[in-house]
Amino acid sequence: MKIQIDENGYYGRYGGAFIPEILHRNFEELSSRYLDILEDSDFQKEFRQMLHDYVGRPTPLYYASRLSEAVNARIYLKREDLNHTGAHKINNALGQILMARKMGKKRILAETGAGQHGVATATVAALFNMECIVYMGETDVERQQLNVQKMKMLGAKVVPVKSGNRTLKDATNEAFRDWCNHPDDTFYIIGSAVGAKPYPDLVARLQSVISEEIKKQLMEKEGRDCPDYLIACVGGGSNAAGTFYHYLNDERVRLIEAEAAGQGIDTGKTAATIHCGTEGILHGSRSLVMQTDDGQIIEPYSISAGLDYPGIGPLHAHLSEIGRTQVLAITDDEALKAAYELTRLEGIIPAMESAHALAALHKLKFLPEDIVVLTVSGRGDKDMPSFIAHFS
Repeated sequence: MKIQIDENGYYGRYGGAFIPEILHRNFEELSSRYLDILEDSDFQKEFRQMLHDYVGRPTPLYYASRLSEAVNARIYLKREDLNHTGAHKINNALGQILMARKMGKKRILAETGAGQHGVATATVAALFNMECIVYMGETDVERQQLNVQKMKMLGAKVVPVKSGNRTLKDATNEAFRDWCNHPDDTFYIIGSAVGAKPYPDLVARLQSVISEEIKKQLMEKEGRDCPDYLIACVGGGSNAAGTFYHYLNDERVRLIEAEAAGQGIDTGKTAATIHCGTEGILHGSRSLVMQTDDGQIIEPYSISAGLDYPGIGPLHAHLSEIGRTQVLAITDDEALKAAYELTRLEGIIPAMESAHALAALHKLKFLPEDIVVLTVSGRGDKDMPSFIAHFS
């Protein structure tokens, strides 16, 4: 079975576009133009050049020898934490703002949870001298103060959202409301592979630079272009989409996703959407959603601000349903332990999101010769208060 998106924005039965009438023209404009823009040679030349000169790509594929010894396999880390702004988010933000400029938009919106997408969007908005408004749940503003200050320094307006659980879901709601009020001059840079058509495909394509590089780098290091395992954390799903993109139809590669179990999938304090969600519509697409029987959103919980989203991108819902991915639920405690393990073994402090992927290493049974590529999606500077609070 070939895994791809159809003309209506569906992966299998997940995806589509369920949007308010006022935004129909915006989505139709983007849907009709994004592929032509992405495939334009001038766009690709500028995008690739800026990824190299400004973002710092390609990011290293690092053989983690001590971590490899600890889990008895050959572990390579794809170092997205070494990108400018400290995470994979800059790949997508840069591509989308270049697209916004091509479409004549002057005002940029973003939502953010952990703050990394907000920082990335504020960064490229500053670079191209565009107005930038970032919506962020008040809970996340409090626990991600470093990134909030970075966004403000970059010239973005950070709007704390006080509704709901005051986290990523609520920030996304407010960003959509803003876009409804400014449909003509505004471009919404969605930070993950979620939302209505064409965003899941657009974000996945922009992030696919990750798997494109993995193929080349593995060939140089191991004489083969595919690993035995690919591992990535998943909240909305952008770094996982980028990590898996060029391997989706390569059955030689096992795809492993780590989602946030919070305090446990049976506790009610969790963000493990693939484990606990049911089919529903959230932020413009049909996917798996954490909801009550009558369709009310269940507020998610995770120590990771970037993973506490009550939905999942439609690509990932589809991959799980057809058995292409193995999805592991990682608790807060397991993620914290894995973060400290990487720090002590390899001298790399990972983001709390990435720590969930690292914890998956201890839930899998490897052969010593297995080649495993794990994406470290971001650096842990932003999460130091959480680390200190739990290990002081």
